[in-house]
Amino acid sequence: MAVQPPDLATARGADPAADPLDATATGPARASRRRGTGKGLWIPGTILGLIVLACFAWPLVYRDLPSPTAGSLLAANLPPFSPGHLLGTDPLGNDIVSRLLHGGRVSLEVGLTSNAIGLLLGGSLGMFAAFRGGWLETVTMRLLDMLIAFPSLVLVLVVSTYLTPSKLNVIWAISFFSIPTFARLARAATLRLREQVYVVAARLAGQRDGAILLRHIAPNVLPQLLTYSLLWVAAAIAIEASLSFLGFGVPASEPSWGMMISRGQAYISSNPELVLIPSACLFLTIVCLNTLGDALRARTGAP
Repeated sequence: MAVQPPDLATARGADPAADPLDATATGPARASRRRGTGKGLWIPGTILGLIVLACFAWPLVYRDLPSPTAGSLLAANLPPFSPGHLLGTDPLGNDIVSRLLHGGRVSLEVGLTSNAIGLLLGGSLGMFAAFRGGWLETVTMRLLDMLIAFPSLVLVLVVSTYLTPSKLNVIWAISFFSIPTFARLARAATLRLREQVYVVAARLAGQRDGAILLRHIAPNVLPQLLTYSLLWVAAAIAIEASLSFLGFGVPASEPSWGMMISRGQAYISSNPELVLIPSACLFLTIVCLNTLGDALRARTGAP
């Protein structure tokens, strides 16, 4: 009876049922995966970079850009491609392009700043609690679990209403909600790292806890937090837009995409572009951030 040669993958000790595109794949499978991940990084990254440049750089470069809030009723409801108004004007005579760029800058500032605060405070709290352990970890995580138990939008609404609507208060309200999420991520990563050989060796060498956290724990936790932070920036922008839509976000003197959608809904039957254009910008930004975050997570192997 002829003996069938063993499968090459089985002979090498690999699981024949394993996914050929997993992190341990080699050869063409890994190359194909890297090409797919590269596209997932470059395409949304390029679109997001153009949005950021348009919102932050274009108003500074193009000095003739009309004011987003100083429109004239004589120029109200101009159609797209009108002279001096590429996308037309709103019912108050404000230039839509100008309001889009300034509103995008407000939304991105809120998303990025609240994310940075949540990452710094929540990450530090989670790493310290997990590294010290004991009752400190238990009490800290139970308090954070209580915050997570509240619906996010309701919690942010309560905080922003108590602080009165403003861009700074919206940033603090969203940051307050993001701290528990980053803390739990940092805690989970620190629990895995604190038993590593190099961390145990640093303890035996007499290094202080603060030095170990800064030199050995934080550099390994930070990439995972940064990968997740892109997803959180998208969530923060969506929350800010929801607050502005409900009237609890940034004041009317500072245009944002959510505020534009809220004001445009009254004219959606006659001027649907007042809602569709800022909604499209909001949708495109959030999709790019989510896609970029997922691609980075797949590339780095972050959980």
